[in-house]
Amino acid sequence: MAAANSARVQINRERLLQRFLSYVRVGTSADPGNDGYPSSSSQRDLGALLCKELEAMTVEDAHQDKHALVWGTVPASDGGNSPTVALVAHLDTSPEAPGECVKPGVIESYGGGDIELPSGATIDVASCPALQSMVGMTLVTTDGTTLLGGDDKAGVAIIMELAATLIENPHLMHGPVRVLFTCDEEIGRGTDKIDLNKLDATVAYTLDGGGADVIDEETFSADAAIVRFEGHNIHPSIAKDRMINAVRAAADFVAALPRDTCSPETTEERAGFIHPYTIQGGVGEATVELILRSFESEDLERYAKQLQVTADEVVQAMPGLKVNMDIIRQYRNLRDGLSELPEAVTLAQQAFVNLGREYRSESIRGGTDGSQLTEKGLPTPNLSSGQHNIHAVTEFACLDEMVVAVEHLVELMSLWSQYKS
Repeated sequence: MAAANSARVQINRERLLQRFLSYVRVGTSADPGNDGYPSSSSQRDLGALLCKELEAMTVEDAHQDKHALVWGTVPASDGGNSPTVALVAHLDTSPEAPGECVKPGVIESYGGGDIELPSGATIDVASCPALQSMVGMTLVTTDGTTLLGGDDKAGVAIIMELAATLIENPHLMHGPVRVLFTCDEEIGRGTDKIDLNKLDATVAYTLDGGGADVIDEETFSADAAIVRFEGHNIHPSIAKDRMINAVRAAADFVAALPRDTCSPETTEERAGFIHPYTIQGGVGEATVELILRSFESEDLERYAKQLQVTADEVVQAMPGLKVNMDIIRQYRNLRDGLSELPEAVTLAQQAFVNLGREYRSESIRGGTDGSQLTEKGLPTPNLSSGQHNIHAVTEFACLDEMVVAVEHLVELMSLWSQYKS
């Protein structure tokens, strides 16, 4: 392969940092209780900011569509005969912890050891051993009361800096680079409004992974389950032989599910699980929501049958009770679709080799927008973006790892420029 593109360009660290700090200060928590898209108006606000920045860079066709997705194209520098590569990140942050009024703090040349945050919370090395490899690096933390938003504003900042770097350095060889920022990934809607014909890419990469030098090429397959128990509510003073308590039914159902195996609390590595995460309702009707996860898609059907058998047993033990179960397909293992274009992974690996960096290919116990994009026919591995402790108020990001991510993309775009199908 040709010499590293990135060896001929210096990434603007300070500008990358300032981009990131600007983006995380815009709180963009997704709202699972809102059926609108995007589920929070702040995502549209951040998208508008990014659109203006892309326009200022002279990115072609930069615009925010009616769904608040942000699009743009960095034109090819190689004559335009190579594949179009799409780079994707999401604007929303997790609703599982506070995400508004973020107050980022910058630690220059981290000296090692635990990091005490202004709130009194601590980022400790024992629970985040990756810190041991970051001595001397620049870290961005929260004040310990909110998320940072590195998931996925680190990815957003990396893509924005990559676009600026390519435009400022026309000697860097690359084909068309499509930029796309999506909404509501954290609540499972990240690809709902993506028009793949409009994206018109051969391959895509999500910048939504933790740490550095990692290529996620396998994810869980995933379904959701909604189990509704219908009872009969009546005043408890006259309830004997008449009340059918759906709350008790829901509780019995959850208690009968696997606990010592096949649960998130008891599994790791390649083991899948059934995870009940919400119970709501009353005596007349109660609903249990669950997620089903496995690296092997056929396991999901087995898990669904297990849920049905368990629900039927609860009904049999409570005469008059009714149950209804819906299984909702979510996404399938990234691995299954990447086999259609193995270069999506091998060129990402070669880019790390060209940079002289050791990489890891990983299977993640979760999913990305790339899982759904790949299933829809667009091979989309996930790449590192310097995130750590995601979905927690102890979240932080490593600027040095973000710089490496930009360097990797520069080199990866060069390799796709050389690719001939």
